[in-house]
Amino acid sequence: MEFPENLLYTHEHEWVDWTPGTQDPLTCGITEYAADALGDIVFVQLPEVGAKVVSNEVCGELESTKSVSDLFSPVTGEVIEVNSAVVDDPAVINNEPYGAGWLFKVRVESAENLLTAAKYAELTKD
Repeated sequence: MEFPENLLYTHEHEWVDWTPGTQDPLTCGITEYAADALGDIVFVQLPEVGAKVVSNEVCGELESTKSVSDLFSPVTGEVIEVNSAVVDDPAVINNEPYGAGWLFKVRVESAENLLTAAKYAELTKD
């Protein structure tokens, strides 16, 4: 399972691209671990552009052939862009969770309790 070092992670299996030198807005998505656990994602509900999201609070929903799962925001801020491609074709999330399967971009106000790739790998060990 892949956990890119340039990303930070949440206990709820979301990621945020907080690469040193990265400017706002920051890109957010779900991890490969979450995508695998969900199975084939068939529906995505993302926060609206302009919406305020709060770190570790529900901001959307992912539905798969197995279950429905809440989407949590990894940071607090304003949504400035959503990935309409994953709304049109949710399978992109399963295929490229760290690339084309990104979910939304946030102008960040604050963040808390984010994990490094190594800490997230420990959290997801079987």
